[in-house]
Amino acid sequence: MATRFTASQSVEIAVPEQPIPIQHYLRQPQRLVKALVDNNRIQQLSEEVFRLKMRPLTFMSLSIQPTVDMRVWAESNGIIYLRSLGCEILGFEYINQRFALNLKGHLSPKEFSTGTRLQGKADLEVMVDLPPPFSFTPKPILEATGNGLLKSVLLSVKQRLLNQLLADYRYWVISQTKDKGLDGDSTELPILNAE
Repeated sequence: MATRFTASQSVEIAVPEQPIPIQHYLRQPQRLVKALVDNNRIQQLSEEVFRLKMRPLTFMSLSIQPTVDMRVWAESNGIIYLRSLGCEILGFEYINQRFALNLKGHLSPKEFSTGTRLQGKADLEVMVDLPPPFSFTPKPILEATGNGLLKSVLLSVKQRLLNQLLADYRYWVISQTKDKGLDGDSTELPILNAE
């Protein structure tokens, strides 16, 4: 019998003002993916589709390493969406054939009187038909363990987003303004020394 695990995570990030609004940065979903995941664990399959090799996960005494194909795209209003397209568990054919992962999320810029904030949410669901002896474990224990594991996965993604996204955005703005020949005028880049 399949067991369902779920987790959700919300995020809100204050965006420091830069010469180029973050909406322009968000039109490049591949930058967001690279801010979220180590470069050596990403394979870009097409303009919007990426294969992500997740870190190994330990569920009870079982260690698995999912590989997830994700579609990441931006709408013209600057909202980024992500959806899982497929998942594979390498090395565990029994679980791979009985495992389904569904991830969906969004990140959108919102304007406030205090400035721009990024608001987002991710929902992760896993359905898995566990082999014995796991299938004999009481369902509340399985669900608590599985839900906790998914919550920790989303929390680590959130932490990486909080740490990496603004740093990459700042780097991107600097590279864009240098390309346009603005780097000689210090008034064009007022935020460089601010944290």
